[in-house]
Amino acid sequence: MQFRYFALLGLVGLLIIPKIGQARPVSYPGGITAMFMNNGDVNSAHVHYSPTAKYSLGYKYEHWRDRDFNMHALQLNNLIKRWNKKETQANFYIKSGVGVAHSLDDSVTDKNDFAAYTGLALDWESRRFFTSYENRYTDAGDIDDFFMQSARVGVAPYIGDYGDLHTWLMLEVEHSPKSDDKFTITPLVRMFKGVHLVEGGVSNRGDVMFNYVVRY
Repeated sequence: MQFRYFALLGLVGLLIIPKIGQARPVSYPGGITAMFMNNGDVNSAHVHYSPTAKYSLGYKYEHWRDRDFNMHALQLNNLIKRWNKKETQANFYIKSGVGVAHSLDDSVTDKNDFAAYTGLALDWESRRFFTSYENRYTDAGDIDDFFMQSARVGVAPYIGDYGDLHTWLMLEVEHSPKSDDKFTITPLVRMFKGVHLVEGGVSNRGDVMFNYVVRY
């Protein structure tokens, strides 16, 4: 269980190292972002505040249905590097959290345990194409521990102007080595306009994905 202590140290380190650039998990200075994510594995809600345009800190709740536990965590999104080109942009950031997990499994004696997670995320996009990769390792003590990763590719069927409704057609592949279904494939549609972003799809397992993000 040494990971939980390293994750805590890493989170503290990310809070004090110099911050550079911007990333989409970070809003404008003083901005608040609310995210509601739902797929075949987990339902989550995440609200974060950006003290600057370089990092954000917030509360995250997760309900892992098949893994039978809930988690409450303090999460930090921190940009490591951003590449801004004339026609494209790319981002590399780290998302880490610490908190408490609560088991919903009746066979577990100790219902609550320390929880920590960390992972990296990369994305590249132009106005036409999009690619991303993300991973995360979660240690919830005696309740559970697991690694997950996912990748996306997307294409915009049309190029909209500023203020238009923008649409992306995407394909997500998720890999969870400890799950019965190690690979999940989800075609989805993403739409955003102004401060609102909505995406939805149905996986090869028949599970519905629905995500909603709004920035204030």
